[in-house]
Parts: sequence; C-alpha cells; structure tokens
Amino acid sequence: MDTLLETPLPPTDPREHLTSPTTRAVLRVQHTMLAAVREYLSEQGFTELLPPVIGPVTDPGARGAKQVDVDYYGHRYKLMTSAILYKQASLTAFDRIFCIAPNVRLEPLETSSTGRHLAEFHQIDVEIAGASREDAMAVAENIVRHAVRRVVERAPDELSALERDTGAFAGLLSGTPFGHRTHASAVAGLHDLGHAQSPDAEIDWVGEALLSKGSDVPFFVTDYPKGSRGFYDKESRDTPGTLRNFDLLAAEGYGELCSGGEREHEYHTIIARMRETGENPAKYAWYLKMVREGIPASAGFGIGLERLTRYVAGLHSVWQASAYPKTPGVVSP
Repeated sequence: MDTLLETPLPPTDPREHLTSPTTRAVLRVQHTMLAAVREYLSEQGFTELLPPVIGPVTDPGARGAKQVDVDYYGHRYKLMTSAILYKQASLTAFDRIFCIAPNVRLEPLETSSTGRHLAEFHQIDVEIAGASREDAMAVAENIVRHAVRRVVERAPDELSALERDTGAFAGLLSGTPFGHRTHASAVAGLHDLGHAQSPDAEIDWVGEALLSKGSDVPFFVTDYPKGSRGFYDKESRDTPGTLRNFDLLAAEGYGELCSGGEREHEYHTIIARMRETGENPAKYAWYLKMVREGIPASAGFGIGLERLTRYVAGLHSVWQASAYPKTPGVVSP
C-alpha cells in the first residue's frame, strides 16, 4: 500500500506527491475538517474574514523562527507569521471573528526532523471580544471535537486508507473533557521523566511530545511564564509573572495543536510589555494607533491546520498534510 507513514522524507516531485492516493486521502480529510470548522463557527455567530498576507509588522512571538521581508513599493513589509495583530484590530468590526490564515516562518533547520514544523502553513485563527481564556479554550475544544466527529462520520474510507485507528478518538468523541494542567505542573512532570525543561520557557518540542504521549485525549497547558510569549498575552492580575494563556496538546504524542489566551488591550500596558520584550513600539504604529483609540478586550487562539490534520489522519509528519509542503531548509516548489 502507498503509505506516507513509511516515507517520512518530504517530496521532491510535486506530481508524485499530488497523485499519491495517500496525499489525496489526507487532503480530503483536511477538506472535511475545514468544512466542519466553518460549519461550527458560523453556527456560533462568528464572521469569517480574509487576513492580509503582508504588512508593515507581524507577530514577534514565533519562537526561534525568522521573519521574511518583502519590498512593498519601497517600504519594508513582512510576510505574516501570525494574524494576531489583525485579529485584535478586526474586533472593531465584529465581536466574533475567524480566519484560515496563511503564515510563513523560517523555522530553525533542526525543526525539519521534528515532524511538526513547516516554513509555510495555515492556522484556524479565532478571536472573541469580551471573552476570557476559559471561553476561548471551550471554543477550541469544541472545534477539535466537532472536526474529528465530522471526519469520522464523513470520511471513513479515507481514514481506512490511511490505516488510522478511529478507536483512538473514543474518549474525545464520547465527550470526555479535555484535561487541564499548568505550565508549572507540566514542567514538574517532565522533570520526573528525566527531561530537563526550563521552568521559565515554553515547553520544548521533545517535552510536548512526552506530555502528549501520556494522554488519551487532547489537553490544555495553561499559565505560561511571562517572557515566554509575545507582548499581547495578558499577564494575570492574581499571579503576576504568569500569563492568562494556554496551549492545546494532542493525544498520542502528536504534540501542540494550538496556542491562545487573553489579550492585552490597554495602550500603556502594551507599550510597557513591548519594551520588556525588546520590541520597538515605533514599528507598530498602525496597531498602536488602533489600541490608543480603543480595541475590545478579547481572547483567542490559532490552531495549526496541518498539525490538526496530522493528528486526525495519523501521519508521521506534518508535511504530509500539505499539497505543496515547505519544509525548513528544503528548497521545493
């Protein structure tokens, strides 16, 4: 059988990749998930927007990845690494928005062997005015549950062709709540496993996989330390030094699917956080003008589409979930 589970290297021939029965099955699974995401969010009153691909500034919080500059009529613009700034700004139009956002991040070369990184990928981005972290987590959980249910219902032949055991989704589909643990608890658990995870940093890729292997359903990690994320994640008033944010990790060792949290939205706080993280506020002139004039308090998240596809389809590597994969360090069409 033609199975990419046995061929973890990225393709060099786009025709061979696109005509593979496995690729077609994976992309039909992904199509079914996208339809399910749009179905669920539309029913919940969200408006889909089309985010920009370039802008004068982009999210500085992508760990270890480099941004890409483009010449925009003599001005230095960026390819988007995340839609976060535009999501916040868009809440001045609608209270509940989502987008399927393209992102480009030149990831470190060592990420090419993780099975979880692409240089070009898409996110299911959601932002909700007036929401708490817990509100956003509930929406993220419901999206994943709804998407998996629709794939199991509507793409059983594709899952069978991919040899994906749908029994792995039994807890998720039965309504078992996603677990919750704090960053401090996750770090302690990794230390118990002999993994040297820093308590002041994001959970590293190996650590995420180790935590993920120990769960039958996806689960949330919350309360990351201040300084481990961008200036836009809100600091907790009750526990200064921690953030009102979260990651969502898949089961079975697939690792992180999603990052999100409550957002800073007050001008002076954002300026202070920018300076703490070494950002130059002058670069963010358009965004800060909107903040100064008033944007809603909000919470939101981004789910990696290719990562979610990898988890649902049971793939070896995230590049298998892209029609034209861009793997870090590999020159490809």
